[in-house]
Amino acid sequence: MQKIISKSIADIFSPMILSFIFKVGFGSILLWIVLLWVSWDLYSTMIASYIAKIPFVGGWEWLQSSGTVVVALIVGYMLIIITISIATSIFSEPILKALSKKHYPHIDIVGSPNIATSIYLSLKAGVLFLLLFLFTFPLIFVPIVGQVWMLWLWSILIKEPNSYDVGSLFVSDRATLEKDSKNSTVIAMIASLFNYVPIVNMFAPLFGQILFLHKILDRVRDS
Repeated sequence: MQKIISKSIADIFSPMILSFIFKVGFGSILLWIVLLWVSWDLYSTMIASYIAKIPFVGGWEWLQSSGTVVVALIVGYMLIIITISIATSIFSEPILKALSKKHYPHIDIVGSPNIATSIYLSLKAGVLFLLLFLFTFPLIFVPIVGQVWMLWLWSILIKEPNSYDVGSLFVSDRATLEKDSKNSTVIAMIASLFNYVPIVNMFAPLFGQILFLHKILDRVRDS
């Protein structure tokens, strides 16, 4: 695992990958700044309504007033993370192919992810993440437990979509692909650590894909 992480960190700072990350990242940030700017009144009203329904604390007056902006910004940040994850899933295939040729030139590309499936898996992960986040929002403020829970929630955005996007390029056996996905929680959580720092969070989805790539291709090479 240490070797996989070190190789992935070295890859993430190449000019090609940095260019991709900043385009996707700042594009997603700009998109949500514009969307939330033009619909802020409606958005903040929805957030206030959501806060009022939170068990135990929703009735607190100070939370309904001053807390609305804070919660709105937190949810907005999560929407940006979801968008970066989806965009990375859709557009990262050329980068994955380039990295495979660089590190594993003797391993053939055996397929390609279906764009409709990639979008479906990314949207499904995004919806599941957002629902779980909204329903368990108070939990994230519990020391240690909340941080681990948030890390696991973020891993949902990476685990299944990334294992499909990467695995489809190099693994033709569906059963093996599904097994790789089920065994990838730790890798997804490692990549999700980037999400704790704004701006740096742009690295998380593609870093996750690169981790998956090295894990899968190291196994294929050694088999």
